[in-house]
Amino acid sequence: MERLICVIIGYALGLIETGYFYGKLHHVDIRQKGSGNVGTTNALRTLGWKAGLVTFLGDCFKCIIAVVIVHLIYGRNHADMVPMLAMYAGLGAVLGHNYPFYMKFKGGKGIAVTAGMIASTTNIWMILICIAVFAGTVALTRYVSVGSLVVVTVYMIEVIVCGQMGGYGVEAGYLHEMYGIAVFLVLSAFFKHRANIGRLLNGTENKLSVGKES
Repeated sequence: MERLICVIIGYALGLIETGYFYGKLHHVDIRQKGSGNVGTTNALRTLGWKAGLVTFLGDCFKCIIAVVIVHLIYGRNHADMVPMLAMYAGLGAVLGHNYPFYMKFKGGKGIAVTAGMIASTTNIWMILICIAVFAGTVALTRYVSVGSLVVVTVYMIEVIVCGQMGGYGVEAGYLHEMYGIAVFLVLSAFFKHRANIGRLLNGTENKLSVGKES
């Protein structure tokens, strides 16, 4: 039951589509611009750097808030499983962002939300490695999609390595669930980026660019 509650908490917060609501405040439906995606990259390309930053931070923090709520609810009575429950909340936030029911289940791709999950469920070294990997990959390739897919894969590896080294301090059964969530996030990211992967293979993927402020 605790797992389901955490997923629901995450999903509810994940429904706050920052890019969509930011666009609406500026009389723009971001779904009708660029790629039609409501996430950070499309906001950046079509509405400018400020929109991109606001969208990233909003999508990131809605996951962090979900994790904080889980800690407040279960931190004392279920301390032994909180790291796992926090990841379930992060999973819910990604699902809510990617599949919002009020947008006919057509949302973002979950990378900024996953960044919030990384920031709120891992240690500082894992966070710094993910930042360096993402920034380095995008700087070298100029493809945000490549950086996104690489960083979620690195995060999955970090979760498994940290778990095997006893970094989470939870039972083996909980660890296996955490590994499963990390693997699911990677599969979800690749699925949501399947069009990007096709364009990458065809050499038609858009490189990083910033649109004008509206």
